[in-house]
Amino acid sequence: MPNPALAGSAPLLFLAGIAALGLCLGLLGDVLVRRALPQLASSPSPAQRATTAVATVVLCALLAWRFGPAPALPAFLLLAVAGVQLVRIDILHHLLPNRLVVPLLGAGMMLLVGASLALGGWEKLARGLAGGVILFVLYFILALISPKSLGMGDVKLAAPLGLYLGYLGWAQLFYGGALGFVAGGIASAFVVLKNRGSKPKEVAYGPSMLAAALAIILLLQ
Repeated sequence: MPNPALAGSAPLLFLAGIAALGLCLGLLGDVLVRRALPQLASSPSPAQRATTAVATVVLCALLAWRFGPAPALPAFLLLAVAGVQLVRIDILHHLLPNRLVVPLLGAGMMLLVGASLALGGWEKLARGLAGGVILFVLYFILALISPKSLGMGDVKLAAPLGLYLGYLGWAQLFYGGALGFVAGGIASAFVVLKNRGSKPKEVAYGPSMLAAALAIILLLQ
């Protein structure tokens, strides 16, 4: 459901502007990732970079459609830009680097603090911080119980995702977390079927977590 602030003809210009910004941020993110993680400099391929750029543009436009010119929009655009990069890296390398996950948490928190200042209330931020702690602890416990299914990168990623989902509401936190587990299970089953019953040593879980969180952010209001 689009933000009511996007009624009229101006929304097209706003969405186009955010989409263009998303393209620039996606390309910049690609450069920053290669500099921060030189061990990944040999990848991705041009086709993969193009796919990453398109995905970033689409997500940024959808988030602009969802939030409109809200103070929290920059924080969620950051999630889209960093999230696409993390999905690509996790699929290719089974890695969720601290150099991306930690800044996503820190910068996201700062942007949401700015949004709270603009809105004049701290309830959403407090709920977001609680959500980050809750999802982090939950994933940490699950990683201890089943270390072959979840890695510490997944545990760390749970903190910023919980922050963003919790900022929007308890329902978003619950459904975003639950859908992440469901999507991860489906992805694992698909990989097993693809390998004809042979389960690989590692299955990238981060993409399922990010896809579930972004789906809930976009669809549940």
